[in-house]
Amino acid sequence: MDIVIIITYTLALLIIFLYSLAQLNLLFNYLKARKQPDSSPTFDFSKKEEIPYVTVQLPVYNELYVMDRLLDNIAELDYPKDKLEIQVLDDSTDESVITTEAHIKSLRDNGLDIQHICREDRSGFKAGALKEGLKIAKGEFIAIFDADFLPGKNWLLQTIPYFKDDNIGVVQTRWGHINRDYSMLTKIQAFALDFHFTMEQVGRNFKDHFINFNGTAGVWRKTCIEDAGNWQGDTLTEDLDLSYRAQLKKWKFKYLEEVETPAELPVVISAARSQQFRWNKGAAENFQKLYWKMLRDKTVSFKTKFHSFFHLLNSSMFLLVLLVAVLSVPVMYIKNSNPLFSWYFNVIAFFAMSTVIFFFCYWHTFKKIHGKGFWNFMEYIKMFFTFFSIAMGFSVHNSMAVLEGHFGKKSEFVRTPKFNINTLKDSWKGNKYVNKNISGNTIIEALLMGYFGFALYSAFKLQDFGLFLFHIMLFLGFGFVFIKSVTSKL
Repeated sequence: MDIVIIITYTLALLIIFLYSLAQLNLLFNYLKARKQPDSSPTFDFSKKEEIPYVTVQLPVYNELYVMDRLLDNIAELDYPKDKLEIQVLDDSTDESVITTEAHIKSLRDNGLDIQHICREDRSGFKAGALKEGLKIAKGEFIAIFDADFLPGKNWLLQTIPYFKDDNIGVVQTRWGHINRDYSMLTKIQAFALDFHFTMEQVGRNFKDHFINFNGTAGVWRKTCIEDAGNWQGDTLTEDLDLSYRAQLKKWKFKYLEEVETPAELPVVISAARSQQFRWNKGAAENFQKLYWKMLRDKTVSFKTKFHSFFHLLNSSMFLLVLLVAVLSVPVMYIKNSNPLFSWYFNVIAFFAMSTVIFFFCYWHTFKKIHGKGFWNFMEYIKMFFTFFSIAMGFSVHNSMAVLEGHFGKKSEFVRTPKFNINTLKDSWKGNKYVNKNISGNTIIEALLMGYFGFALYSAFKLQDFGLFLFHIMLFLGFGFVFIKSVTSKL
């Protein structure tokens, strides 16, 4: 049994280390990209004939609290009105349909070309709504925004010009966060998303590796969507699915790090859970659906296949982290009860380099957004360890999602409830869309909090503090997720 535990533990550490090397390579790409000026061809909007027709799609579902804000914001987009169409793809089943219709009528009366499209059959969820709207879309280009996004007035003027290159199928922008500092939960979500939207997206895009349209805050060429097989609802991340199918068809993606599109982060843990579940399960589903096809494609480079492997398996790292965490306690006892393995533990100490690499990579993202300096670095250290603690606390929930994705268990597309939270004074209490049920995973999280409390006790008992910091982070991470999950229901 000791041998089985050690081999499993080592293999998990090895894969995590390879993942960290992939991230380090993306960092090198990112640093090179920042030194290279953008020479992409762009439309000249001073010439009216170069201004293309654009359709803005707003896929919404029961968004009572943010619909007015969304519609007012989109109505302010600076773009020739005779070249702009807005589709509100409304699958709502509550009273928001009525208030949305009234608001749309008011905007239409003021000269805006805006349609309210309601489906009787909600099949395909968001993908189905986007596909339905595409059938009648007048635009050559399709901009998509979820209900909690607030693009700036000049957003279309910043993005559409890059479609001058006929090979560009998608232009994606970086997400911003209007409520980053609302709570520790929103801070760690922003910390993670900033990393993806800064280093990962730029690092992949710079070397022409596959990136993804992030479901919102981006623009598609209509012919690209159709050529790639259109929107499909057989995974929970239809955006990642279509992105890979488009790039396998040799369409290019353009990522604009400097164009920020503000959005609202989930402020209650049940909303964060549903969002994380969908993203993590969807990534696993897309690995099963698309990676083997990519692997057989001889026109895709080895390096792109390598990065796509870890891109699509990104969420599966939670499963490996959970495995390493659970096995770390028996490994600690094996280490102290069997001297024959002493050489082995000296060898696997090398895998601590994974943490060093992650620390180095995340720092570059953090300082790009928040700036350098001693105090910012101190704040970064606090956020780094807090983020990884809470991320590990989510590992049970996310691992369940990953396993469902890999084994093909189907589930409904659960939209993340929106709150219209803009300032620290705003409250989410009373939101009718908040899930009032406590997840069954919460019980497991409570047990793991106790398990890693035992690990801390064992460190003193064995006088072995090699994994003490790791176990403190696990204890606090599972404790945070468990306590927040329970108290948010009170």
